[in-house]
Amino acid sequence: MTLEDFKKNFDNQITPELTSFFEINDELGFENYSQGFGLYKDDKSGIASWSEDEGFLEKLMPFAQANGSGSMYVLWNNESGNSLNELPVIVFGDEGGYHVVAKNIFEFMRLLTFDTEISVDHEEVYFYKDEEDYEESEGLQEYKNWIKENFDLEPVNDDEATSILEEAQNEYKADFDKWVSQYYSEE
Repeated sequence: MTLEDFKKNFDNQITPELTSFFEINDELGFENYSQGFGLYKDDKSGIASWSEDEGFLEKLMPFAQANGSGSMYVLWNNESGNSLNELPVIVFGDEGGYHVVAKNIFEFMRLLTFDTEISVDHEEVYFYKDEEDYEESEGLQEYKNWIKENFDLEPVNDDEATSILEEAQNEYKADFDKWVSQYYSEE
């Protein structure tokens, strides 16, 4: 994938921060710095399985694989007028469920330092790490160094990962659920 390919996820608009994110993903490798995660080029075919309505598709920008089973991360253009960096990050589960996971791309980049796949179902979203079975991703330390050097962001622990999820849910869940219900219902 080239930067030009990645930019297409965002209607050919991209911020310097997202460009830098693309570059570190390209350098470290897909699924090589946070388990199950990788940036990709998207044609909206996956998100269209939720709804093919143009109003739905034009406000969601899929940009990354969330786990090894096919869940995806998207930016939601919530009409806030904010830059791409400040849009909420949503996960759509491969077996259903959609949840706000971060208030913006910076919180999202911190979540990746937890280095475990996100768990998504209809009712909840969470990160879980079994310390006995956990093996650190090869590029994790380099990724942690990169977010510190470039954005002065610290890695997260269990409590901080949960807090980021909860705060994003508190701020955006009601609005996102109301918006998405125009196009899709899980009942």
